[in-house]
Amino acid sequence: MTVSDELHLRHLTLDEALPMLDKYLNDAFMAGFYQVRIIHGKGTGTLRQAVRKTMDKHPLVDSYRPGISGEGGAGVTVVELSHK
Repeated sequence: MTVSDELHLRHLTLDEALPMLDKYLNDAFMAGFYQVRIIHGKGTGTLRQAVRKTMDKHPLVDSYRPGISGEGGAGVTVVELSHK
């Protein structure tokens, strides 16, 4: 299985997206990525908030930030993974 440097979660429910997010972060870490992009879309902000809450407590995440112009803006969270 090939792991990409971004995960697309747009149009998913929280129950669908959060397990995928956890698995993806583990897979990306094991694949050696240091930075990944989580594409959650802008919408109501519910998915974005849940993604960032997950980042706050995930053991493989060093830091995260909103995407800037050219990265997807508020519809993307850029994640720096641990180097452990």
